[in-house]
Amino acid sequence: MKHTKLFLFLLAILVTGTLSALGQDGPPPDDAQRPADRPDAHRPNLLAALGLSPEQVQQIRRMNQGRRLEMMRAQHKMHESTVALDDAIYADTFSEADYQTRLKEFQAAQAEVARLRFESELSLRKVLTPEQLVKFRGMREQFAQERRDNRQERRDRRDGAGRPDRRGFAPRQGPPPNKPIN
Repeated sequence: MKHTKLFLFLLAILVTGTLSALGQDGPPPDDAQRPADRPDAHRPNLLAALGLSPEQVQQIRRMNQGRRLEMMRAQHKMHESTVALDDAIYADTFSEADYQTRLKEFQAAQAEVARLRFESELSLRKVLTPEQLVKFRGMREQFAQERRDNRQERRDRRDGAGRPDRRGFAPRQGPPPNKPIN
């Protein structure tokens, strides 16, 4: 369940980032014009990779403009509900009723953000041709695999640096038990 939520969150970030990038004014820069020191230098140019027509680009821009303010409001409401829920949990005097109310408000705000993100994905999906959809799915899977690889590399670095793993166990130091030291 935790991995599913993480995947959905990462997917939402990818789609939101894609829609935001597609909604920018002006033509997209060529990969050759992109400075190598920019954080997004390793990312493919989605417009070029998907081969979107000018009409598709305009459709996506209109969708983004229509949803941008709504998404900002929903994210702000979710942030406020998170703060209110934290306040209810850590109040000097705990109130179960206040906690339940704040929890429901947070869940409703979270559901609204998710609804908007998935509607954005659906809108994008409706604009893409079947060939573009296949390419987009492949790019999404590649992005997800890169994220998994990066996460594993961070864990490996962390665990190799003498820090405890998720269960609280420190990495083994020295030779394995019951093995003579040469």
